[in-house]
Amino acid sequence: MNEPEGVWQNCTNSAIRRAARQLGQLYDEAIAPSGLKGTQFSLMSQIALAGRDGVALKPLAEALVMDLSALGHTLKPLTRDGLVELIADEKDGRVRRARLTELGMAKQEEALAMWRDAQARFDAAFGAERSAEMRALLGFVASPGFAKAFRAGKPDT
Repeated sequence: MNEPEGVWQNCTNSAIRRAARQLGQLYDEAIAPSGLKGTQFSLMSQIALAGRDGVALKPLAEALVMDLSALGHTLKPLTRDGLVELIADEKDGRVRRARLTELGMAKQEEALAMWRDAQARFDAAFGAERSAEMRALLGFVASPGFAKAFRAGKPDT
């Protein structure tokens, strides 16, 4: 298949963003029956990993490579719909934690089945081994070590 000429052929950032838009659309379609968007499902899944104690917002934002205001914007409809609640940290009342409500846990589980199907389709189309390798590579690109090396202008060795 001949791909149309585009900036993404020479720019890694453009290529990743282009691919992310495509995947985002495909995964959004796959989990649409749950009423969630892919970004909401990913955020809820990350919060679910923390369990009933929830996760502090700053480390959550850092893990997702988001700033706190973007995280707040993404959390707003989830809190409004009763899927996520923001609670005070038991040790430091100034720190807010996010946790799934009972409704949120049920909704995340519902969407998880749809996501599993989407992930299986991705692995079938792309190859499970290549898929795992790509996630590992993208994990490195999203790491603080990579950002530090990029900003320093030299490879992280």
